Parts: sequence; structure tokens; C-alpha cells
Amino acid sequence: MPRGRRATTGPAGATAEPGAGRFYMISVVSKAYGIHPQTLRLYEREGLLKPSRTEGNTRLYSEEDLRQLEVILNLTRDLGVNLAGVEIVQNMRRKMEQMQAEVNEFVGWVRQELVRANQEGWQERLQQALVKLPPSPLVRSPAEVPQPAEAVSAKAGAPLPESRTKRGG
Repeated sequence: MPRGRRATTGPAGATAEPGAGRFYMISVVSKAYGIHPQTLRLYEREGLLKPSRTEGNTRLYSEEDLRQLEVILNLTRDLGVNLAGVEIVQNMRRKMEQMQAEVNEFVGWVRQELVRANQEGWQERLQQALVKLPPSPLVRSPAEVPQPAEAVSAKAGAPLPESRTKRGG
């Protein structure tokens, strides 16, 4: 096997064969993106990049690492974000991706429940319900709002109960 092309260990200890995807050494990446290799090492030290390593401890950058590097360079070069800000942006993006996955999972569950409810004939059960309630509107017009008991008794000519506290004096 050529030097620097051994199986690598990925983020969760998974092994990735070089044939499974393209991997680039630090010198190739630094030339391709016009940055010094020390800058790439700094990004790794700061936790912004996590390249895999060969058994000889050579850094190998995957396609995903390169996409992440492009985001870092866009934030730092084009938008003027410092490395602490880049880390915050990365964390927010990770959280957003996680939340999106949770929302997608929930939507899938709701769809399954709707299919199951349709298959079980929920409409028949609704027709056989013990208590049937008419649909109620969520918003009522002012004419439909029920009057308080005090206002109803005032209209009938009954005196209103006096307030226990006196204002202004």
C-alpha cells in the first residue's frame, strides 16, 4: 500500500478506506486553498477541523473536511468573523441540523399516525361518539361574546353590587 494511503480512523472511530472517498494531505489542501499548513493545524487545534489520520499520524482531509474548510474561509475572509465566532456559527449550524432532523422525524410520525387513523376508520368512531359537540369557532365576533352576569343584571334594572374599596379618598 502506498505511503500515506492506509486505512484511517474517522470521527467516531469508524475506519475509512482511501478508496471509499478522496482524501488529501495537508500540503495539497494548503496549496489548493492558498493557506499556510500552520493555519490548517491551527484550525485543527481550535477544534474547527477534524481531519482523519493515517497510522503514521499524517493528516488526511476528506471531502467533508474541505467543505467545512470552505465555510471557515468564507466566514473569516469574506465576512470578517474571528475563530471564536466561527466556532459559534458551527455549533449553531450543528444544532439547527439536529433540530431539522427531529422535526423531520416528528413529521414522519404524524404522517404514520394519520395513515393509521384513516385505516382504522376514525370517522366511524366519531359518528358513534357518546357526546357530540358542534364545531366551535376559534374567534368570535363581539356580538357572539356572552355577557357577564353583572351586565345582564344591570340591564334587568337590578342594582350593581357596591365596590368594597373606595377610590380617590
